[in-house]
Amino acid sequence: MARMNVRQMWAAKLAGKPLPAPSRLPVGAAATAEAALGLRPRTAFAGRVLGIDPSLRGTGLALIEFAPGRAPVLLRCQTVRVSARLPMAQALAEIHRAVLAFLDGTEVRHVALEQTIFVQNFQTAQILGAARGAAMAVAALQGRPVFEYAPLRVKQAVVGAGRASKEQMARTVMALLGHGRPLASDEADAAGVALCHAFTWRE
Repeated sequence: MARMNVRQMWAAKLAGKPLPAPSRLPVGAAATAEAALGLRPRTAFAGRVLGIDPSLRGTGLALIEFAPGRAPVLLRCQTVRVSARLPMAQALAEIHRAVLAFLDGTEVRHVALEQTIFVQNFQTAQILGAARGAAMAVAALQGRPVFEYAPLRVKQAVVGAGRASKEQMARTVMALLGHGRPLASDEADAAGVALCHAFTWRE
């Protein structure tokens, strides 16, 4: 069996295909692959995850379904575009309504959000925090567990490299989902968070 990188091994694992034996992995990669892929006994995540990439004017949403033995399926995605002319309160209301529409009447098991690690200034931090709060509040009111992931962890879990570019991230997400059309940047990021959650989930 040809050598596989971490992303290819993830795809094979989700599809129920055989993985290379440790002896066929690159030198020093066997332990890394086992840790990254969770090859110690674990139950594969099953169910739907709503991934959210929060932003006041362009929140990304992606609903993905996971089932053992098959590739993840993108059920729905959206970018919540809010005009800069609208005040913050109305923008937060738009985010609330959009997230509620994804959760209402659907069997979403978990909600996963990307954490905000670096911001340019205090005002930006406040705005991003408000957007995250609006999204998280909807999930909490609906009784859905909420999980947060740092951008570095998302890239490591999905691409296999914590410093991957947004373009690399988008390409990998589309490859894992077998998606035919390019996803908008915010939607790809939201899908990446959902994939990260399912890939690293432990009961």
